[in-house]
Amino acid sequence: MSTDTPAPADASTPDRYLAVQRSDEFAGLRRALRGFVFPMTVAFFLWYALYVILSAYARGFMGTKLFGNINVALVFGLLQFVSTFLIAWLYSRHADRKIDPVADRIRAEIGEVTHEHGPRG
Repeated sequence: MSTDTPAPADASTPDRYLAVQRSDEFAGLRRALRGFVFPMTVAFFLWYALYVILSAYARGFMGTKLFGNINVALVFGLLQFVSTFLIAWLYSRHADRKIDPVADRIRAEIGEVTHEHGPRG
């Protein structure tokens, strides 16, 4: 990890954490997190807003029966749950591939003993 300031001998000092925070590797970690979280949050918010707006202003469309007593509004409502679980699953995959390995390297570099996906010792 490249840092602008040398690490002090004691890895637990605030200066060491500030050096890590200024590092290119940590900046990349933040970019990887934000690159997923911000677009996905906007997409989900727009999807939810569409559901609310259609429910308020397109009652005829939302009340259209698809089969039996199942209408468009019910399907859209259930799809809100599906999309929530899908986003959680996608984030888990993203974190496993792009966030966790970098975070583990940074944690190891600042001297914390870690166990894979377990408590710190």
